[in-house]
Amino acid sequence: MGLNLEQIQRVQIITKEEFLRKYVALQKPVIIERLIEDWPAYQKWNLNYIKEIAGDKIVPLYDDRPLTSKFKVNQHHTTMKMSEYIDLLKKDATNYRIFLYNLLKKVPVLQEDFDFPDLGLKFMKKMPMLFFGGGGSKVLMHYDIDLANILHFHFQGEKQCILFPPSETKHLYKVPHALISHQGIDFENPDFEKWPALQHAKGYITNLKHGEALYMPEGYWHQMAYLTPGFSMSIRSTSRGIKNFSIAVYNVFVMRHFDNFMRKLRGQKWMDYKNTEAIRRTNKVNRL
Repeated sequence: MGLNLEQIQRVQIITKEEFLRKYVALQKPVIIERLIEDWPAYQKWNLNYIKEIAGDKIVPLYDDRPLTSKFKVNQHHTTMKMSEYIDLLKKDATNYRIFLYNLLKKVPVLQEDFDFPDLGLKFMKKMPMLFFGGGGSKVLMHYDIDLANILHFHFQGEKQCILFPPSETKHLYKVPHALISHQGIDFENPDFEKWPALQHAKGYITNLKHGEALYMPEGYWHQMAYLTPGFSMSIRSTSRGIKNFSIAVYNVFVMRHFDNFMRKLRGQKWMDYKNTEAIRRTNKVNRL
């Protein structure tokens, strides 16, 4: 028995009014299959093209090693030329990923290949981020620090997306003072004897293909697994309500700095404490 996941609803195209009414207002995810077919990026963007125009850029790489007191969540593990990284993606399965990288700022010509969709959200124009991964690599289950509304566009290949709404946090073994679930959980093949609260979590799943856009509402948990080598771009719009906006401000200006301070002060003991608390608190809330 696996997780309780339903397929994310799909539409080919959508009007601004329908998008706001059916998905943003209800905070429900959706796949828009043909949103970007008129973008030059739809035809041009693949790994060969990125290698051609950005091959000389030195990019930060992350792997799937467990978080420790030595590394911050967004601290990269190594660097490599983009051309070498893309060659690695094509040649072998690799866990190395590019995460939250503003390549469009480094290579401005890429900005000519896309536009910000008119869907009723005010997107932050300076923050389109790219993500790259090899077949089999994945981003652990987490939610974003700013609780933004996100449009996530995929290019080349296919990736699996597992999502949970914020209402399911109580079942996901959230690590305190962090934005992640317990790293010991395999969300693709969960061990319910070890993580019994997961049986009560209700979420969504989809396989995202080239040119498709995924709308992720505010504060949604998400795990991204690359089924084949590929890359994605995210654009974001700030939280619409005062509650989530306030939480986002707290996350950015208080929680993150407190966690970094405690890592320096207590080291691995702080990390072990948080993981233990994730289990204790989740089991307590679920009366397990």
